[in-house]
Amino acid sequence: MHVRVECYAGHRGDETPRRLVVADRPLEVVAVVDRWLGPDHRYFKLRVVGGATWVVRQDLDSGAWEVASYEGAAP
Repeated sequence: MHVRVECYAGHRGDETPRRLVVADRPLEVVAVVDRWLGPDHRYFKLRVVGGATWVVRQDLDSGAWEVASYEGAAP
């Protein structure tokens, strides 16, 4: 599933997702539940307004984002 991720870069320069845009629908992130680094991707488990949980990942080489998993009402 295609996703656009809008991030906030903190004082250390790390990007933290603040908003997902799925099918032209913005979803505000209310909590970063977890984050981890894989061999080729950075992963973020996010809770958005409405309670749905998304796991998104960013390719470390290209910077491209994609949805890894989703739980909740249909977006």
